[in-house]
Amino acid sequence: MLERFELLVGDKIEKVKNKHILILGLGGVGGYACETICRCGISQLTIVDSDKIDESNLNRQLIATIDTIGMYKTDAYEKRLKSINPNIKINKITDYITEDKIPQIIPSDIDYVVDCCDSIKTKEALISYCTNNNIKFISVMGTGNKLHPEKLKIMKLKDTSYDPIAKKLRKYVKDKKISKDIYVVCSTEEKIVSNTSVIPSNSFVPSVAGILCTSYIINDILNGDL
Repeated sequence: MLERFELLVGDKIEKVKNKHILILGLGGVGGYACETICRCGISQLTIVDSDKIDESNLNRQLIATIDTIGMYKTDAYEKRLKSINPNIKINKITDYITEDKIPQIIPSDIDYVVDCCDSIKTKEALISYCTNNNIKFISVMGTGNKLHPEKLKIMKLKDTSYDPIAKKLRKYVKDKKISKDIYVVCSTEEKIVSNTSVIPSNSFVPSVAGILCTSYIINDILNGDL
């Protein structure tokens, strides 16, 4: 399955295969990160999500179809990823992750963490845990209420603007005196004003954010020192 990718990266494909990546959140962003990472030949994924697929997911989530409604996302993704690469090892954590559970869910052999969760407190806890333990990670900021995927960028947290999640995380990092650079996927687009309590979204902005997470990790593996 990897012939075309191997033509692109050569012998470095072995570095990619040997990695273990954790993805926290399998929604519109995390689902695309999950699948594109799998299609690069990663040997082991830990996937974390407590939700079941419902009808409201159909407009934007890769795993959501009429046939999968009612399934746990972790179960649906395990089945899908195994249908792509039968040899991939999938560790499922079907649980809602609060900040106190972060140390419990991150395996000792993890190489990267992809933060696609919605909770600010959990994102903060991930930043602290990963920076304190020298674990590479990337965190995704808000992708709802936006229409321009071309305005998404991989950037340092300190360079973000407009995004309210990033603003809270910048304050957290400052208050905790965390000096390491925190890499995020963030949009430079100002949110579209909405009067609804439900955050509007689409299929094309969250998906690109997830793919950018994969790009960040794969390029870091190919060019880094791991």
